[in-house]
Amino acid sequence: MESVKVLPLNRNQFVGSAAVNAPATPPKPKLLDQVRQAIRRRHYSDRTEKAYVHWIKRYIFFHNKRHPLEMAEPEIAQFLSSLATDGRVSASTQNQAFNALLFLYHEVLSKKIGLIDGVVRAKRPQRLPVVLTKDEVKRVLDRMDGAPRLMGLLLYGAGLRLMECCRLRIKDIDFSRNEVVVRSGKGNKDRYTMLPSAVQDSLIQHLRRVKSQHDEDLRNGLGRVALPNALDRKYPNAGKEWGWQWVFPATSHYTDRSTGEKRRHHLHESVLQRAFKEARLKAGVFKPAGCHSLRHYAEPRTMPSLFSVSPVDQHF
Repeated sequence: MESVKVLPLNRNQFVGSAAVNAPATPPKPKLLDQVRQAIRRRHYSDRTEKAYVHWIKRYIFFHNKRHPLEMAEPEIAQFLSSLATDGRVSASTQNQAFNALLFLYHEVLSKKIGLIDGVVRAKRPQRLPVVLTKDEVKRVLDRMDGAPRLMGLLLYGAGLRLMECCRLRIKDIDFSRNEVVVRSGKGNKDRYTMLPSAVQDSLIQHLRRVKSQHDEDLRNGLGRVALPNALDRKYPNAGKEWGWQWVFPATSHYTDRSTGEKRRHHLHESVLQRAFKEARLKAGVFKPAGCHSLRHYAEPRTMPSLFSVSPVDQHF
């Protein structure tokens, strides 16, 4: 009977191998990626993230790409003063840059920033808001049509801000109570506002067309919209439900970067801004008014006297 040859175990061959070594720690994210992660953890808006990243990059490049940990109060004061003296920015812009730098040091780098002396402050001008009269509002809105006209009516009659109107969803409009729910408005607060009766008929007709468009999207395997926060994971099919659809959807789809899925966004705010400017010029109103001017009024708002009113006898 042949004996079995037993080879000695060489323990050295396993030393240093990937099989037994602990997994390497992932590399630390870059500074701007850390800023983005900190902003998203606090559920700040996309616009705030974009603005803060912009100012932090400008701050770093202003000081010849020095790391912010190597800088402190004197460098911050020098940068902010340069914005006011060389860049001639407004006071609100300078404050936004200051808030971005405070967020960087306090929330990302965990470095305490003390009193910042010697900052040249941008002067806040004492300007009056541009106010449109009732006749001017009527002349402008009469020269708008389609979805931009409806949005203009809501800005004027319901007191909505531009992005509040763009981000309205079907579930936020209550025809039975003549109410509109504004979600995550200024200060990330919800509020109720009135739904003008003069807009209801036109809005119902508009929503019927949106419903037909949504049904067509569903038949083509589309029809999904983005949901706030983590609701996409919590309710995977809610993005296709009618209640979550935009009141003013975009005319085309976009491809979501994370999922690769085609979705429909709300109408871009520039569509309303451009339509309002063209209508204002056609109406012969040469005040430098924008969409936000519809929230400033010189007389009490009497929507029924401005626009024709008819009772709502049916919904879409």
